[in-house]
Amino acid sequence: MAKVAFIGLGVMGFPMAGHLKTKGGHDVTVYNRTAEKAAAWAEKFSGKSAPTPAEAAAGCDFVFVCVGNDDDLRSVTTGENGVLKTMKPGSVLIDNTTASAEVARELHEAAKAKGVDFVDAPVSGGQAGAENGVLTVMCGGDEAAFEKARPVIDAYARMVGLMGPAGSGQLTKMMNQICIAGIVQGLAEAVHFGKRAGLDIEKVVDVISKGAAGSWQMENRHKTMNQGKYDFGFAVDWMRKDLGIVLAEARSNGARLPLTALVDQFYGDVQALGGNRWDTSSLLARLEK
Repeated sequence: MAKVAFIGLGVMGFPMAGHLKTKGGHDVTVYNRTAEKAAAWAEKFSGKSAPTPAEAAAGCDFVFVCVGNDDDLRSVTTGENGVLKTMKPGSVLIDNTTASAEVARELHEAAKAKGVDFVDAPVSGGQAGAENGVLTVMCGGDEAAFEKARPVIDAYARMVGLMGPAGSGQLTKMMNQICIAGIVQGLAEAVHFGKRAGLDIEKVVDVISKGAAGSWQMENRHKTMNQGKYDFGFAVDWMRKDLGIVLAEARSNGARLPLTALVDQFYGDVQALGGNRWDTSSLLARLEK
């Protein structure tokens, strides 16, 4: 059993921290910007909460962070009441936020200056993956830090891999989002086309999902897309945030991402329809408006 802190109890962080307590058997203290949510977590999982990130992290062996963006991440790590103020030498800071590779490298250096290890560890699998403890975790950092962190991360993951030095986990997550953007747009167009052609979408998908067109998105989203229901997954606002990170990195490294840039604009159209909190499969809605 390790002494663990978890900072950020959103739809992902709340169950992830729960798995660290129940499945991992660790001594977990949480912090959340909304104190009521931290109190609710502590009651549900018989854990503890703290009033600041620094107090949550004091004396911990592992500190996890899962917040909104780069600025939120800096606030809870290197800010006035950030975790690096109190983390002990030899402990490990594990960042599950989907953020930029730049901030990952920045935090790696800040942690190293304190004698603390750092692993950027964004996740894929959505809210359902977090609740079921079956996330895919893409890590960047030093191998020794990764090996220390991996057994603890395993509490909420089914796949954990070290992709390279600090920032590599974030770059891998960017690739993940590029793939998803293209797949969902293709699926939306296919469903739209099939409906216009008068085909039975369920029958079609039952056949084509067994061939080269098959994907997780097709298996898990075609039914709700066909029904015009978009409340089952990763929100459009979050996807636009992630694609913004991707496109900024592409401008920096010279990668050409025409499809990703186009789908990002399409998600902007969905937002204009009021679909900020719809899931990413709502690309179909803009085709059927």
